[in-house]
Amino acid sequence: MPTERSEPANDADERTMLEGWLDYHRDTLARKCEGLTDEQLRTASVPPSDLSLMGLVRHMSEVERSWFRRVLADEDAGPLYYGEADPDGEFHLTGADTWEGAYGTWQAEIAAARRNAAGFALDDPSRGRHRFSEDPYSLRWIYTHMIEEYARHNGHADLIRERIDGATGE
Repeated sequence: MPTERSEPANDADERTMLEGWLDYHRDTLARKCEGLTDEQLRTASVPPSDLSLMGLVRHMSEVERSWFRRVLADEDAGPLYYGEADPDGEFHLTGADTWEGAYGTWQAEIAAARRNAAGFALDDPSRGRHRFSEDPYSLRWIYTHMIEEYARHNGHADLIRERIDGATGE
């Protein structure tokens, strides 16, 4: 059964709209991964690129963790898949990596993001800082950035999925 997805109401308030569009794009990525085997989800888009659907999900776990835990809430949440030795580790998959593990981690980071965001108003400044800036970010900025991040990577996911099995569409 495909992941249910719905656009926010045309007349929703700003926060509901931002959260709705973010969830829409989260659900879109999940739909792009449905019905595939672990091997297919590990399949790189086009060599020499390591970009795969499972890698995109792992990357979005890192992005959710970074913005909603480290930046917004100032939690001491280290990286999940990358490190100094492999700064793009989320994209470098092995045979031991599974969809169940990647999906479970992603969903846990989404749940943490929702919990942390619930404690902030849209204009509240983040408690933490991003590694590239000393300035705080508003929750509104983080939501908008996350929608952009998912939308961009969902375009990648469209192309990867089409290459794997020919499936197209939203």
